[in-house]
Amino acid sequence: MTDAPAALLPVALQAAEIASDLVRTRVPGLLTAKGDRDMASEVDYAVERAVRDHLKDRTPGIPVLGEEEGISGDTTGELMWAIDPVDGTANFVRGMPLCGISIGLIERGHPVVGVIDLPFLGNRYHAAQHTGAYLADRRIQASMTTDLKDAIVAIGDYAVGEGAEAKNRQRIALTERLAANVQRIRMFGSVAIDLAWVAEGKLDASITLSNKPWDMAAGVVIAREAGAAVVDYEGVSHTMSSGSTVAATTSVIDQLSFLLSRSTS
Repeated sequence: MTDAPAALLPVALQAAEIASDLVRTRVPGLLTAKGDRDMASEVDYAVERAVRDHLKDRTPGIPVLGEEEGISGDTTGELMWAIDPVDGTANFVRGMPLCGISIGLIERGHPVVGVIDLPFLGNRYHAAQHTGAYLADRRIQASMTTDLKDAIVAIGDYAVGEGAEAKNRQRIALTERLAANVQRIRMFGSVAIDLAWVAEGKLDASITLSNKPWDMAAGVVIAREAGAAVVDYEGVSHTMSSGSTVAATTSVIDQLSFLLSRSTS
């Protein structure tokens, strides 16, 4: 980027404000099936379109990748917005408050700006590369936990759809090994929450055995700017082309990576 990533953070924050207002004030509406046990609500589509319109107006030269409607704009440049309008749709449609809005800016495969808004919890996290991570105007940092046995670890949802049975064998093996080696396991149903809470120190680690840019971009930069390490399942530094996403406090990442290396079925 010719300008510092922080220069585009206000654009993402304004988009999050628009999105949060829609999520908090509208009912989910009709559901659209996206596959086996996967869905999008009317609010998912409304939020994505509103955010797209805002980003297109404020940054017309940057393409936008959204979970529900794919990519739009000129993709020949180095930048791309990635948005998940409602991360945790299954929670949202059941009236559970554990869902979030994720807006990230990616530069050549690396997230550089991120905003995560948790509309029903009243929290908005943000970060830009090299400027720190914040909850509102308060700087946040990853936990100081040093031993994996004292760690609270979030894991992503079990797989659905094609190939779910094979994928879930790995997830079940991982869950079993974690249960024997960490303080507690949590599954919140929203990777945006998982990564934001690693950044804030509420969680010591999160493990997601997938890596969609709209899910991960914002949370990865927020977690890193809070001092967490973010790698893939093999312990290699995470990028948007990684196959999985593991975020943890730097004191336990090596212990966690070793455990993961023994959990592959």
